[in-house]
Amino acid sequence: MRVHVLTIFPDVFPGPLGIGVVGRALESGVLTLLVHDLRDHTDDPHRQVDDAAFGGVTGMVMKPEPIVRAVRAIREADPAVRAILLSPQGRVFTQDVARELAQEEALLLVCGRYQGVDARARDEIGEELSVGDYVLSGGELAAMAVIEASARLIPGVVGSPESLAEETFSAGAAGGLEAPLYTRPATFEGDSVPDVLRGGHHKQIAEWRRQQSADRTRTVRPDLVRSLRETEEAQL
Repeated sequence: MRVHVLTIFPDVFPGPLGIGVVGRALESGVLTLLVHDLRDHTDDPHRQVDDAAFGGVTGMVMKPEPIVRAVRAIREADPAVRAILLSPQGRVFTQDVARELAQEEALLLVCGRYQGVDARARDEIGEELSVGDYVLSGGELAAMAVIEASARLIPGVVGSPESLAEETFSAGAAGGLEAPLYTRPATFEGDSVPDVLRGGHHKQIAEWRRQQSADRTRTVRPDLVRSLRETEEAQL
């Protein structure tokens, strides 16, 4: 997969993406990261990318010209690219969306800044994603989260793909939260690993994990249970 990032802070990349499984994917060429400086697409000596908003809105707004030029240039160079603006007003980024993006040949993630992005540039990009119901100072951290979550689902990125099968939000966890995990020592400060996990009976372990996953999801994230139920009812 090729991932283009459009930002006014190109030096922050790859940042955390340069370590771990995603870092190894970048080294091996399974994942390619192409970072573009938005200021390279300005046409004034000061390389200005923002200006005051019309209508008395407080704060600066990212100008449409450099963004539109950059997006069009990247699309021309890489026609397979799917362009996305990181924005708190976008579709919420979930594990399902990460799986969807992992199937793409090329992505372009546009990092907003300041008060926001001119609506005409947003129209040119065409798609928006939000990493949650909160506001960041810019889209760079959000872009890294999207890349990390999506890239690890590309075949060959995670060394043990079976480890993805039962993690949180996976089919093995029924779309909910993963069961509790334990490692050595078997007893720590008087708290012991459940006997079922030490007995070697795979069917019993699988049932224990399923039940623990269901209980934890109902307790911690009941919204996931409702969402799954609504999805199942809609499919009937």
